[in-house]
Amino acid sequence: MEDSEKGVKGAKPISPTKQRQRKKTEVCNEVLKRLREAGNEAVDSPGFAEGIHAHFQRLPARYALDVNVERAEDVLTHKRLLESAKMSENCPVFHVRAVHVLPIALENADMNPSPTQEDTLGSLGTFRPSVHPPPAFGSSANLEALALEMIKPSHMDDDKDSSGNNSASKFPHMPMHEVTFSTLDKPKLLSQLSSLLADVGLNIREAHVFSTVDGYSLDVFVVDGWPTEDVQELQQALETALAGTEKRVWSRVCISSPHEPVPQAKTPDVDFLRIPSDGTDDWEIDHNHLKFNQKVASGSFGDLFKGTYCGQDVAIKVLKPERLNENLQREFAQEVYIMRKIRHKNVVQFIGACTRPPHLCIVTEFMSGGSVYDQLHKHKSMFKLPTLLRVAIDVSRGMDYLHQCNIIHRDLKAANLLMDEHEVIKVADFGVARVQAQSGVMTAETGTYRWMAPEVIEHRPYDRKADVFSFGVVLWELLTGKLPYDHLTPLQAAVGVVQKGLRPTIPKNIHPRLAELLPRCWQHDPVERPEFTEITTILQDIMKEVLEEEKKEKKGGGFFSSLKKPGH
Repeated sequence: MEDSEKGVKGAKPISPTKQRQRKKTEVCNEVLKRLREAGNEAVDSPGFAEGIHAHFQRLPARYALDVNVERAEDVLTHKRLLESAKMSENCPVFHVRAVHVLPIALENADMNPSPTQEDTLGSLGTFRPSVHPPPAFGSSANLEALALEMIKPSHMDDDKDSSGNNSASKFPHMPMHEVTFSTLDKPKLLSQLSSLLADVGLNIREAHVFSTVDGYSLDVFVVDGWPTEDVQELQQALETALAGTEKRVWSRVCISSPHEPVPQAKTPDVDFLRIPSDGTDDWEIDHNHLKFNQKVASGSFGDLFKGTYCGQDVAIKVLKPERLNENLQREFAQEVYIMRKIRHKNVVQFIGACTRPPHLCIVTEFMSGGSVYDQLHKHKSMFKLPTLLRVAIDVSRGMDYLHQCNIIHRDLKAANLLMDEHEVIKVADFGVARVQAQSGVMTAETGTYRWMAPEVIEHRPYDRKADVFSFGVVLWELLTGKLPYDHLTPLQAAVGVVQKGLRPTIPKNIHPRLAELLPRCWQHDPVERPEFTEITTILQDIMKEVLEEEKKEKKGGGFFSSLKKPGH
């Protein structure tokens, strides 16, 4: 460990916050140094260095750790995009460029390779340098493996070129592009952007996603699938796709330009939210009657408080007024509409809502036991099999009820499963739930990638069986206590699930019927997944077997111990 990390002997250790701050400063100074060495005249202009420092302060330390300082001009592009996004509000700004990725063997090779390198490169052909830069965040193992796979001679023809060499063995023309977006951060933004890229025919090979402290996003995608290296054609295709996508919150196309700021978009004022009514709107709550006691959790778009209403302990989810837009208000109205219609032991009880901006909040029963996610991943509490089965049965019953009510949850995961004081598990958070369309299928992208069904990831039509896939991942999470695909980023996991059939590894030594149930839940074809009615029956049968086995063991212990008593 370096002295800077150890600190001076006897001195207080450097806090993680100060370490991150120091790293940001070091990288920022290195970027300025490289820009100066490259002859960038703006470096010495008044306020330039301060602007670069402010840019790094807006972004998490991970940005400073990952960005390729050898391409210091990329930092300027990111800074410009974020500045343009501030002026464009809901409208994304984006930047496109061709990039070049080499597998490790070629990237580290020179024009006079060693014998070892010759053996490695012999079947890969002739090294040919590219005019395109590498991605802004370097070449990960995933990209390098992809490049290696694409240049294997076995994938190519055996035609000879004019020099007599095998043309297939030469480093192939492999168009890859880097698309960088910046916009106001909002729910499901990553899904919306990945859907946009898919609409244009692009395959996401890697993604780096950052959020600024003031609520903006910087999302960098490395993609392939575009037939040429022509940046203008791809830029035009993305512009057309953005302009033609009415379902998304942005209404016009904004391409980043250092000279032409985009006018600011305004969100229309709303006196109250119109929520479908059946004539019994007794759920409307006067904000003044709520008492806020303590903040339990905080997110980008809202805060969760423990409070009281009419003497009852309640949970109050409050949307942040400064983050309100039409899309967020629409989701809020949908959540209220769904929650006021459902009543079940295994679904968090809705009490009421305040629907007059800026005080938008949803009030539910307070779940003192916290979330299943916290139990597994924060408190590291593994459930014993009988308890695990009780949790799974509660979840399955709650989901079965929702499906009977024609409601798809769309974001089922351990973090959305809450426990009351009696250890009853209840399904919560209907922010992205929807009443299933009459056609029986839906196409809007939503959910969380690690738990998301492949048809949802691919933005194909889906139905309630998407929740069954997510339940299978939750059940695996309960059995292992691990985060699904914890060695991958969420987007890498999504690509693996869709393109490579990636699924969690079924743990050894689990109940054989659970080992059978897991792969059924995450079948690629939704039709082959069971309904929650069947899942509940299976889990109850397993629970009965487990309890009977425990009873036999106890009786057996009593019998054998009685044999040892005098007189037997």
